[in-house]
Amino acid sequence: MKIIPGPASKQLGEKVAKFLGVEAVPLVFKTYPDGESYVRLEGRVQNEEVAIVQTTSPPQDTRLIQLALIADAAKRHGAEKITAVVPYLAYARQDKVFLQGEAISIEAVARMLKVAGVDRLITVNVHQAKVLAKFPFAAKTISAIPLLAEHFKQKGFKKAFALAPDDGALWLAEEAKTVLGDECGCLEKHRDLYTGQITMKKKTLNVYGKTVIIFDDLISTGGTIALAAKIMRELGADKVYAACVHPLLIGDAEKRILESGVEEIVGTDSVPSHVSKVSLAPLISKFLKEHKSG
Repeated sequence: MKIIPGPASKQLGEKVAKFLGVEAVPLVFKTYPDGESYVRLEGRVQNEEVAIVQTTSPPQDTRLIQLALIADAAKRHGAEKITAVVPYLAYARQDKVFLQGEAISIEAVARMLKVAGVDRLITVNVHQAKVLAKFPFAAKTISAIPLLAEHFKQKGFKKAFALAPDDGALWLAEEAKTVLGDECGCLEKHRDLYTGQITMKKKTLNVYGKTVIIFDDLISTGGTIALAAKIMRELGADKVYAACVHPLLIGDAEKRILESGVEEIVGTDSVPSHVSKVSLAPLISKFLKEHKSG
């Protein structure tokens, strides 16, 4: 196997190659003055199984096109099998028709990648795992929540309360609980389909005097985490932290979250940023080693 680190995940891709003890294929990329992307492989991939490591966080469209071009280049130059390792999979939240007339964006993305030459896809904490069953090739999601929980455990928060912002994410808190060893729970969240406005109901949770870590798959605008943190403070939590796999942190999201009473935001390098304090490299490397595409 050879690893192709994409421009959006260069450091992560190189770490994965190092963990596996395999070659990282150099890549030349640039953006033309009109905005079009260009990529060129600078290593041989003929008769090789390759894994392209390329996240598709903002700017999503550019990074998706880069991924497709890299896959096309690898297939065109003789790669035997191509695995797309996409830590943050763009458009995954539009996984069904919510309002009449909408596209199912993630299915359109999957078909595009299939045509580009992708044979298999691995992602991390996709919004809804069931959507991967509709992909035109094998697709798997793996969870980084235990890695995040272990980070906090190593910092001395072994008995922290693991909170999910809604019941749909309760399984994330349950995963974290297996590492942290204390209780877990969730809040009740509602989102208006037209305005996107979030409301959250307070629940009776055993958080008084405790450290609470709010676990979520991604943080975008920060509204959900800020509301959850405010409720935890009202319930008497001693300290509140936010942990997410994909720290998008759009606009003033970080400021909003910290002002709500959160001590620190911890994310992974699925989306490279200054809060990306946990690397996915060990998780991705382990999966690639144990699940070679067949």
